Amino acid sequence: MTRQDVDSAAEAMRGLFPPTPLQLNEHLSARYGAEIYLKREDLTPVRSYKIRGAFNFFRKAVEKGARDKIFVCASAGNHAQGFAFICRYFQVQGVVFMPVTTPQQKIDKTRIFGGEYISIRLHGDFFDQCYQAAREHVEATDGFMVPPFDHADIIEGQATVAAEIIEQMPEGATPDMVVLPVGGGGLAAGVTGYMLPDIAVQDFCFAEPAGAPSLKRSLEKGEVVTLSKVDNFVDGAAVGRIGDLNFAALKQFAPEQVLLLPENAICVTMTEMLNIEGVVLEPAGALSVTALEMLGREKLEGKRVVAIVSGGNFDFDRLPDVKERAMRYAGLKKYFILRLAQRPGALRDFLNLLGPEDDIARFEYLKKSARNFGSILIGIETKHPENFHQLIENFENAGLGFQDITENEVLANLII
Repeated sequence: MTRQDVDSAAEAMRGLFPPTPLQLNEHLSARYGAEIYLKREDLTPVRSYKIRGAFNFFRKAVEKGARDKIFVCASAGNHAQGFAFICRYFQVQGVVFMPVTTPQQKIDKTRIFGGEYISIRLHGDFFDQCYQAAREHVEATDGFMVPPFDHADIIEGQATVAAEIIEQMPEGATPDMVVLPVGGGGLAAGVTGYMLPDIAVQDFCFAEPAGAPSLKRSLEKGEVVTLSKVDNFVDGAAVGRIGDLNFAALKQFAPEQVLLLPENAICVTMTEMLNIEGVVLEPAGALSVTALEMLGREKLEGKRVVAIVSGGNFDFDRLPDVKERAMRYAGLKKYFILRLAQRPGALRDFLNLLGPEDDIARFEYLKKSARNFGSILIGIETKHPENFHQLIENFENAGLGFQDITENEVLANLII
């Protein structure tokens, strides 16, 4: 990949959509005492950067005479939507394999983007089964597999993000830091490959979900690592194995440059950006903004920082879960199991322990057959995290039996 190749790809892409905005964000800039620019990839026609790699892959394949081939992808997310959009743009036939468990909203959106030029096949409960079916279809039809990230043409297409950033920066200015979300690594490999050496190696920061640290673990070991377990909450970046080509491009970076971001912290960013800025981000799209919070004002103050917002395909059915996770991470909501005496007035005595800013969000008897005591699940929301210190002290002074299960994943998954 050369800069000339990327610039040519970017120029060809202008027939599809204009450059996405590079916006100085006043809210974040004031918070960190820095110039924080957001590269808004959530504003492409498919609300993610994935359209870029797909476009470049198809462009080159069509130029080589593959228009009559069947193009195939396996995805339940942004890659499928970018793939479908580009199939319709080039008027070529494509097949999208999705797991049977894919939400109907994503299936419908992919079908809208592709129209008559794609067909969707649901196969398997898990992505690996779906991917295997896609590979078998490619072999059976002599088709073209369009990978989500581990391909030179995909990386080159994603690198057009960097070409636009350089063009859009204030005259004569270059970023002091570039913050990149990482899933399979196509975007990170493309952007760093284009910007180096004009931007130093140490001036890049990578943001991965804590539940899918593929790049960090691979950098620590010095070779590509396949994770044994992945948390799929950040579905746009929850990758068990970074691409081989992508790791080869990123292995020069230090493991310390990769920040692992708690999934619940990402939820705080999503709710803040929605409530304060009116910006809808998917979990993967919030990675780079969450990384700013992890870096903190001390490391950002006075710097010119570009954070790439990778996507905004958020299913609002997930909003209650995102809000719940955000409140728990911010210390504004806790869950307790209480051992409450089964006598008249016991509940009233308990309510008197609550502070003026404490609110009961959930109340449920877990065991109603006990003669003297009953176990109760209670969720409490408050306006300031420090209120819980006083509440717990009130519990203890009253001799109330209780257990804080807010961070107990096993119990929380079973009963919350």
